[in-house]
Amino acid sequence: MDEGSEQPATDGSGPRPVDLRHRAREERHTGEDTVAAQPPPDGGTTPPDRPPEGGPPVEEPAGEYLAVDEPLLAPRAHRPSDLLKFLGGLFLIILVFVLAQVAVSTTTGIEKDITVNADRIPGVLSKISALVSSIAVLTVPLAFAVERLIKRDGLRVADGVLASVLAYGVSLGVDWWVAASAPEEIRNALTQFPPGGGETLTDPVHGYLAPVIAYMTAVGMSSRPRWRVALWVVVILSGAAELINGNTTPLSLVLTVLIGWSVAYGTLYAIGSPNIRPTGQHLMIGLRKVGFAPSAAHLAPPAPGGTRRYLVTQQTGPLLDVHIIDREQQASGFFYRAWRRVRLRSVAVRRSPQSLRQALEQEALIAYAAAASGARAPQLVATSELGPDAAILVYENVAGRTLDELADAEVTDAVMASFWDSVATLHERRIAHRRLTGESLLVVDERTGCLVNLSGGDIAAGDLTLRIDVAQLLTTFALRVGPERAVAAATTVLGPTRTAEALPLLQPVGLSRQTRGDLQRMTKERKTAAQALALKQVAAGERTQQQAEEDIARAGEDLLSRIRAQILQIAPEAPMAPAKLERLKPKTLIMVVALAFAAYLALTTIRPDQFKVSQMNWAWASLALTASACSYVAAAMSLTGFVPEKLPFWRTVAAQLAGSFVKLVAPAAVGGIALNTRYLQKAGIRPVQAVASVGASQLAGLGGHLLLLFAFGLITGSQTNGDLGASRAVIIGVLSAAVLALVVAAVAPLRRFVVTRVRSLLFGVIPRMLDLMQTPRKLVTGFGGIILLTLSFTACLDASVHAFGGGGANVTYAAVAVVFLTANAAGSAIPTPGGIGPVEIALITALTVAGVPATAATPAVFLYRLLTFWLPVVPGWIAYNLLQRRGAL
Repeated sequence: MDEGSEQPATDGSGPRPVDLRHRAREERHTGEDTVAAQPPPDGGTTPPDRPPEGGPPVEEPAGEYLAVDEPLLAPRAHRPSDLLKFLGGLFLIILVFVLAQVAVSTTTGIEKDITVNADRIPGVLSKISALVSSIAVLTVPLAFAVERLIKRDGLRVADGVLASVLAYGVSLGVDWWVAASAPEEIRNALTQFPPGGGETLTDPVHGYLAPVIAYMTAVGMSSRPRWRVALWVVVILSGAAELINGNTTPLSLVLTVLIGWSVAYGTLYAIGSPNIRPTGQHLMIGLRKVGFAPSAAHLAPPAPGGTRRYLVTQQTGPLLDVHIIDREQQASGFFYRAWRRVRLRSVAVRRSPQSLRQALEQEALIAYAAAASGARAPQLVATSELGPDAAILVYENVAGRTLDELADAEVTDAVMASFWDSVATLHERRIAHRRLTGESLLVVDERTGCLVNLSGGDIAAGDLTLRIDVAQLLTTFALRVGPERAVAAATTVLGPTRTAEALPLLQPVGLSRQTRGDLQRMTKERKTAAQALALKQVAAGERTQQQAEEDIARAGEDLLSRIRAQILQIAPEAPMAPAKLERLKPKTLIMVVALAFAAYLALTTIRPDQFKVSQMNWAWASLALTASACSYVAAAMSLTGFVPEKLPFWRTVAAQLAGSFVKLVAPAAVGGIALNTRYLQKAGIRPVQAVASVGASQLAGLGGHLLLLFAFGLITGSQTNGDLGASRAVIIGVLSAAVLALVVAAVAPLRRFVVTRVRSLLFGVIPRMLDLMQTPRKLVTGFGGIILLTLSFTACLDASVHAFGGGGANVTYAAVAVVFLTANAAGSAIPTPGGIGPVEIALITALTVAGVPATAATPAVFLYRLLTFWLPVVPGWIAYNLLQRRGAL
């Protein structure tokens, strides 16, 4: 871990510091982003005049100025806490609008009570208070800005000014929306006519109060209590004066405060807050306070979790490895940790300290416990707080290289056995490491390993947590040396029983984030290499198509499955059922979000008045419903026709119905492809062949779509003597496709991209089509399903048009087919879930161009979308759950 760092002298006089100042000058000359602190030109006995703006003060050291070799810290940091406060403010703003629209009587009653009580206050007193508060609310921020500029803290003032300008712009936008297009209930709750018979409504948001609140929040007055109290007092007085004088409403004041608060934190997160992380100079001063005599420091690679590390050379004594934990580092990865805590059970998630003090105590406790157990781990020699926002842990430095830095040949069985010995020692004392990845395994020599980065560990750990450790280390070694050697090394130290106990924990969700990424990358690389080799072998006649597919399937087998198979060879009685680590699966969350999203869209986009139910012909509507139901049978035919294997037909129909639910959270084409591929794999078809079958169905569907478009375009043109715009749309579409093909052929990067994708697709599709040629009945079923699917959707749209009296001499079935084939494809090109929005707009526009009156086209399209998209959602959700329970999805 200290490769390239200073080494102790060998003459017994202690470590010999390296001239870091000379090295820093060389690095600065070569353009590297590394700066060593330089002594001033007066001889080098004092530190710089002041710290970086916004950081903690640097006390002047008592002795010689110490050189620190480290890159410049980022001047600003994006804090997750600011983002959380911004999102919380947005939620409260939405809640205010909801209350304004729902609790009408409550808000009106509060306004009347305030008006009645305000009349009892003398008019002179209210006017004087309004004048004084208006002057004070502008004077106090200005005085604070002057005070900050005098103390050279202009950066915070600039942040506050930017936030106030943005808050003013947001206030104007909300004022315009409320006045122009907001519901009447919201307008009445946020505005009122001023007393005295004025005809102009009051502002929904105060144009001067919101910027002031944004300013005072962005400049960070939490560390300046006197200024904070003074400014909040004048803000409250100003709001109360406006409320008493009848120039605002209670909800308007609340909305004003929330807008200023939210804009301030949104600005701080977007541009970043001044970085207050301690520098190397702060570290040196902190080490002196706890009895060390540092002479120089060098920034080392960070520990997992972003913890900064410094290698510190002492005037006398060994090299020190110092870790700095601070609030910025604690906040990093907050959202990922929160998601893991919600998704997984507590045993699968390491505890996150709530405060800086808890983080310091937790890491120190784990380090002392590991040293007492006898495991090979760095010795913790001191801890100390480094101001209110940081703390340090001082370890004795252990020289070596991490497992990630070693070549595969250097990962010997002796090294792996050494690590397993240390892990077994920790587990005997019920200590879990929880971070046994390559960066936490330090190889000291050819036979010895040392466990580092124990900050995320647990004491008094349960059996399941310890078994997760074993599964993680097994996977870490298997990624480097293969499952055979990894399992053999673990078995040698732990024995077959303890090794086999980790088998139920060999699942990606229980492993570290880095390991999951490595597993996915390895599987992808193996599969890509196998596909390339299979293409060459099939082209050369060395392998048959079936043998090549089997080779690709074996190469695509994930590493965890291979580790499980290896463990079962040494312990056939090992438990196979995976341990339940998840309390909330992503698919469950997706289903909840999809249903909520569907309910919201159904309530906001589909209104009863748009259907004109009283004018609807129920016979035609029933025909449209029947055509919509037939589309699922047609979709099942189009899929089964391109799968040589036999599929349960009605189960396939249920899978297509389940696809109507998946469309809520994914574009129609993407969601349908993924669901059908999954369905075929669960039906026992190999992944390569499942993808090929779905790809063949999609390609055939595209070809059928273009042929039907061209055919119906010709029919439409012959029926109307070429006057219908749809026939021209067909010609324009064909020409556009030709131009697009020429552009792709002419541009080399596009050509390579398309050729690569098409080659990988056709690798499985063409052999699949050749297999289908041997069973013409399958092809007839597949192409018949494609045609029937298009005809069913067209019939549904045509019946919907007739249901609202939109059918006429020029609006034939062929014309509606052209409208459907062109407009539906154009609308679906925009990747919104289910094509919501673009499909409706495209269909209404195309029907209007084709001669359908707008008064009939709009309700017809909404009826068509209700029958083909919204109505099947609930049956699709039921089918989705039933198929999952039966193992078909």
